[in-house]
Amino acid sequence: MTTTKMIIQQPQAFAMATTSNQWSSGICDCTKDMKSCCLAFWCFPCFACITAKEAGECLCLPLLDWFGAIPPATMSLRASLRHRYGIEGTLCNDCLYSVFCLPCTWCQMSREMKTRVQPITLINTRPH
Repeated sequence: MTTTKMIIQQPQAFAMATTSNQWSSGICDCTKDMKSCCLAFWCFPCFACITAKEAGECLCLPLLDWFGAIPPATMSLRASLRHRYGIEGTLCNDCLYSVFCLPCTWCQMSREMKTRVQPITLINTRPH
């Protein structure tokens, strides 16, 4: 007769939260979210409008970028997200990324919102 000893250990309740004063991904990390990356590649205006809407802005806001040398909507939304999430940075960097890395900037903003929206998870396995 074989006897086995089972040890049962209940985990304690804990909370997980992610907060940082840095972007959760780099400007060139577009492939970390392939679905967004592909949409941005194949239909960038649609992707930018969807991302603006998810940020709580007007759906048509990105269309303003077509009327200037510096994309005002991209730059202002990037600065707004930095402020909302407490991310360090400067308007100068926001301007540079908006002018020279437009699709990558929108992909980064989309990834950041998805990362920061994840709720805090409370786990408690004790019976009530």
